[in-house]
Amino acid sequence: GQQGLILIAATNRPDTLDPALLRPGRFDRTIIINLPDIKGREEILKVHTRKIKLSETVNLKSVASQTPGFSGADLANLCNEAALMAARNNKEAVDEIDLDKSVERVLMGPEKKSHIMSKKEKEITSLHESGHALLSLLLPEVNPLKKVSIIPRGLAGGYTFTPPLEDRHYWTKKELLAEITMILGGRASEELNLNEVTTGAQNDLEVATGMARRMVTQFGMSERLGNLTLGRREGLVFLGRDIMEEKNYSEQTAHVIDEEVKQIIDDAYNKALELLKNSQDKLKLLSNTLLEKEVLSGEEVKKILGIEKSDSI
Repeated sequence: GQQGLILIAATNRPDTLDPALLRPGRFDRTIIINLPDIKGREEILKVHTRKIKLSETVNLKSVASQTPGFSGADLANLCNEAALMAARNNKEAVDEIDLDKSVERVLMGPEKKSHIMSKKEKEITSLHESGHALLSLLLPEVNPLKKVSIIPRGLAGGYTFTPPLEDRHYWTKKELLAEITMILGGRASEELNLNEVTTGAQNDLEVATGMARRMVTQFGMSERLGNLTLGRREGLVFLGRDIMEEKNYSEQTAHVIDEEVKQIIDDAYNKALELLKNSQDKLKLLSNTLLEKEVLSGEEVKKILGIEKSDSI
């Protein structure tokens, strides 16, 4: 009597399954459940805010748009954080600002109010974040600036928040290059203003290098190497180990890959330096205001600098 039995299994690592498991008659159908898209996130937020009193002004669609890449659990966490924040401030209902702050908390970790920064550190952070923020306005292909802050959170000394306006599945080469340029803006601003660079850009450099390497090896975006995928990603059978990349190219190609990645980073960094050099006064003004106010919204930054998001440079 196995009539009417349906066997369901779930895994986060489909790449490690034995093909024998997946043959017809065992598990016939594979259903891929991706992270929710903007519509899905809005619906999930509706479910998790059912028992929470929301203020009239709350727009869940706007919250959904700020949370690309969030899972259902992340969104549940976000709603709980917002409710706690409202309760802490003796509010009758959860406001848009509580939800906005909770997005940052889930993304970056809590604000470190106890972490006292020295005046010097604060100045460096302020110059660094102003570099990112100013470039986000000067580069037309980058997402609009939502917020810039020099209050430490998680492992970051400060942060510049530019959430996408919509879920992105495709990026053009031009957009990726602009994104890398903006990411390197913190380091470029330090060099311009301090004639010195700090360790503050460690995470920026990691993200930018990772992006540039993927452009070259996975997206076929290097003119020298053409439309090739270089390196096979091998899922190891042992869970918890990193996915290894198998080298299916020569040492000579490896050398060209490294050169191309360096070229992308160098070009982007030079562009960041040049754009910031041409707007030194704006960079100084933004940095000084940020030093005083600690947090600025995208709208405030635009007002201070008198820059609308440009469509071309």
